[in-house]
Amino acid sequence: MLHDPWIWVGAFILLAYTVEAITGFGSLIIALSLGALLLPLSQLIPVMIALNVLMSGYMAWRNRRHIHWPTLLKLILPLMLAGTLAGYLMRPWLGDQLLKAAFGILVLWFSTRELWRMYHKHTVHPHPPMLSRVLTFGAGITHGLFASGGALLVYAMAGTPLNKSHLRATLLSTWFSLNTCLCVIFLLDGTLMPALPRVVTFIPLLVIGALLGEFLHHRLNEHRFRVFLYSLLVISGTLLLGKALVDM
Repeated sequence: MLHDPWIWVGAFILLAYTVEAITGFGSLIIALSLGALLLPLSQLIPVMIALNVLMSGYMAWRNRRHIHWPTLLKLILPLMLAGTLAGYLMRPWLGDQLLKAAFGILVLWFSTRELWRMYHKHTVHPHPPMLSRVLTFGAGITHGLFASGGALLVYAMAGTPLNKSHLRATLLSTWFSLNTCLCVIFLLDGTLMPALPRVVTFIPLLVIGALLGEFLHHRLNEHRFRVFLYSLLVISGTLLLGKALVDM
């Protein structure tokens, strides 16, 4: 039974949604970076996206009063939707191993950057408007490629005048909107329906992870936990990149 990679993917999903409840940190990049060590991204992404629609939809509805609609509708969604579509169309041309290598690089960039920022207590400065738009479009491409646009989008929004609650609610609405669109695309290309039985199987893990995270939220040292988490992502990103290069 433990030889079934999907059992381990379930454990990664539980970890990812527990972490998200504790820190607010994106669940997709955690579950995908660990799951991709065992299975192709093409098999994982439809499952992860469908699960995220359920969680982000619920959270976006709960925080709907804090959504900053001008930022969502005029800046983020147009660029992210265009980038996501471009990234999705690029996937067949890249192949799974190159896709996995690129994802490993993204995970490494994000995790090492966060560790460096925490160590140096780096203050985030606003990006020029044009750079923010370019980065937002790039975040859409990474989301279309491997459903992990959050790392680059958060970087694109660096120094934004939005407060924490407005930014969080706006990003939750972004993921719900983008991932719903991706689910429609996956339905049309035939990859969603085969994934649905696993989605249904994993739904209880979302609930357990959220409850466990709420329980642990005030019982853990969040700074130390984040250091552990980013260090884990450095390891998984390195392994992903190395495995992809060996298999090419």
